[in-house]
Amino acid sequence: MPAREYVSSVGDMGSETPTKLPCIHFSNLDKHTNKLEWDSTKSQVHQALQEFGCFEATFHNIPPELQKSMFESLQLLFDLPLQTKLKNRSSKPFHGYVGQYPMVPLYESMGIEDAPVPEKTESFTKMLWPEGNPKFCETIQEFSEKLSKFDQMVRMMVLESLGLEKYMDEHMDSTNYLLRVMKYKGPETNESKLGLNSHTDKNIVTILHQNQVNGLEVQTKSGDWIKIQPSPDSFIVMIGDSLYAWTNGRLHSPYHRVMMSGEKARYSFGLFSIPKAGYVIRAPIEVVDEQHPLLFKPFDHVEFLQFYYTEDGQRAQSALKTYCGV
Repeated sequence: MPAREYVSSVGDMGSETPTKLPCIHFSNLDKHTNKLEWDSTKSQVHQALQEFGCFEATFHNIPPELQKSMFESLQLLFDLPLQTKLKNRSSKPFHGYVGQYPMVPLYESMGIEDAPVPEKTESFTKMLWPEGNPKFCETIQEFSEKLSKFDQMVRMMVLESLGLEKYMDEHMDSTNYLLRVMKYKGPETNESKLGLNSHTDKNIVTILHQNQVNGLEVQTKSGDWIKIQPSPDSFIVMIGDSLYAWTNGRLHSPYHRVMMSGEKARYSFGLFSIPKAGYVIRAPIEVVDEQHPLLFKPFDHVEFLQFYYTEDGQRAQSALKTYCGV
């Protein structure tokens, strides 16, 4: 059975024992051929998402050369002129180019909608490189496709662990993917500087991967901050508000932020499974009972996202509760 390990991390400075984030190993899991190992991993996933809302994951489906090519592609992308990057526009908040923000001057990001779909990645590539860039296009699409399969495996485990298998097809068919690529400039000081504000993700599941410049921090339920220091080939899997609401609070959606120090730039990317526009997020009746009363009214994710970026949404302690809390 896969062992449950822990990554090195630093919690609250006053704590005698730092809080640690679970690390779960995924290796050629198939519930049909090795149910014992599948069930063991599923149990670890459920426990980690209840307690932390995230975990570190290792799996061997992505070769080192593809990881290397991915980060080379990110550097190439962010080295483009600003006017070229500004072509990455979207009507959906936070789906296109984001940068030049005085509050987070170190942060810059771009979004590729439906990145696992070859035609979508090709269209994005041609927008930035009219003459074409086959290697960039193939790298982005292949990496996104592999991560989308991993996302589906994690969500399958979540639904099984909650006894919600009958909703599997509906749940899987209700999402699209967004690949968000990010660059955080080094602040050129050893003092920690804000790279990205504390927030919860608004989507279903986020899978993050970074180069070896750390900065991601996750807040525990007790309020301590864990400094995440993943291994070079591991990924951080995190729950967003939409899955938190759909499971009626059975899983935890953690606050997280990026704090930067030193001179090196941090490159990272996240594959986000996102509810399709028009799909109503509604907690199944199986997760609502006397001990777990309904937390949120049904809502459309895109409309919630639009509220989140209003003045009221940004000011709210919990945008989700303010928007649709019972």
